[in-house]
Amino acid sequence: MALLNENEWRGNVFTGSWRPAEAGDAPVTSPTTGTELGRIGSAGAADVAEAAQRAAEAQRHWAAVSFEERAAVMRRAGAKFEEEAGEIAGWLRHEAGSARGKADFEVHLAVTEAYECAALASQPNGEVLRSAQPRLSLARQVPVGVVGVIAPFNFPLILGMRSVAPALALGNAVVLKPDPRTAVSGGAVIAEVFREAGLPDGLLQMLPGGAEAGEQLVADPNIAVISFTGSTAAGRKVGEAAGRHLKRAHLELGGNSPLIVLEDADVDRAASVGAWGSFLHQGQICMTTGRHLVHESLADAYVEKLAAKAEALTVGDPEQEGTALGPIIDVGQRDRVHDLVIRSVAAGAEVRAGGTYDAQFYRPTVLDKVTADTPAFHEEVFGPVAPVIRFSTPDEAARIAASSDYGLSLGILTGNPMRGMELADRIPTGIVHINDQTVDDEAVAPFGGVRASGTGARFGGTRANLEAFTETQWVTMQSEIQQYPF
Repeated sequence: MALLNENEWRGNVFTGSWRPAEAGDAPVTSPTTGTELGRIGSAGAADVAEAAQRAAEAQRHWAAVSFEERAAVMRRAGAKFEEEAGEIAGWLRHEAGSARGKADFEVHLAVTEAYECAALASQPNGEVLRSAQPRLSLARQVPVGVVGVIAPFNFPLILGMRSVAPALALGNAVVLKPDPRTAVSGGAVIAEVFREAGLPDGLLQMLPGGAEAGEQLVADPNIAVISFTGSTAAGRKVGEAAGRHLKRAHLELGGNSPLIVLEDADVDRAASVGAWGSFLHQGQICMTTGRHLVHESLADAYVEKLAAKAEALTVGDPEQEGTALGPIIDVGQRDRVHDLVIRSVAAGAEVRAGGTYDAQFYRPTVLDKVTADTPAFHEEVFGPVAPVIRFSTPDEAARIAASSDYGLSLGILTGNPMRGMELADRIPTGIVHINDQTVDDEAVAPFGGVRASGTGARFGGTRANLEAFTETQWVTMQSEIQQYPF
């Protein structure tokens, strides 16, 4: 039996069951063919307010159940993701334009997220504190209540799951707003998996919608914490709005992540690493390798090999075996990528591969003769474009890498890992990979950026999840009522 029944989700949102949305419905469209795959509900402000109220009511009971019950739901969810992996990966290909390998890997990440969060439910939730008074003093982590999750289109399943799963495991309820462009793979799939896993009604509300729904999610008094993944521009607005309501907002935003290739790196391996970092999922990844900083002694060979890899990659229908890159998510995003390439060429960059498109399929592109002022070097690309700049000394590499407003991920390729780590210490970033590219994610690892890339590691790993989705509460206890002089 299929996980998703279109007769249920067509035109609807999920609030424990499928029901019509206030703002009507919206098309679910394939970026590969442009055809309509179906229609799903589009939530308005009233839908979000009602969902948040239902979630708050359901959460009080959920917080009181045993950690074993919450862990069991997570384990069943992980098993359901595994059982329905083929169908779920299919939706990632259809709706998000994911190539087969990327789609399969994303489902795998969702599986591991569910299982890791089953273990999260039983983690110690506090510590005993010393006190100068004759009493028991402790700090404990308690659920925040209702978590609002706003997820993007590029990795819609895992970037929703990495907030939904830990929030639920720690005793919270969730209102999830997936990107309308990937409302099935990033929303309906998660809702149905948790329903099949036995999550009690009301704890997970799934409402695709536009700006009005997002604004209500941030402002709603029943929602205590916002978990947002998306662009830096949108994240600033979310953070500002949350601040006005004295509400925590965990922001995982854009990036322009550098890959530094030192003179002692293996250039063949470096070119492979660089191609994967820039071209995976059409470059539509927050931590994609957006800047290639290559030592001048290797640069000519590196550019030649990187361009050859770009030319050899198959771009087309993700349903076809052997397709490496699928479509850009929509025409607007494709045009933004191409405009960046055109402006970079006008500024003196040289196209060594790609720079062209057919429909929404953009060829992987390598730009040489790039400077720090080239648009494709200092702006986030979010497309399959690899700008290459040369440097002569490690000091120069560190200065160039640190010059960006962003600080999400950093890769350094070198024959001396300790030398690479010393260089990394000079570059503000949330993630460091020595002898690997910038794109990586594991459910057990903290994830997040600094500067314009976000508010730090608030996703993944026990500590980050506890910080994100619980409040620290001080509790004291003594055997008798304290006496005072008045």
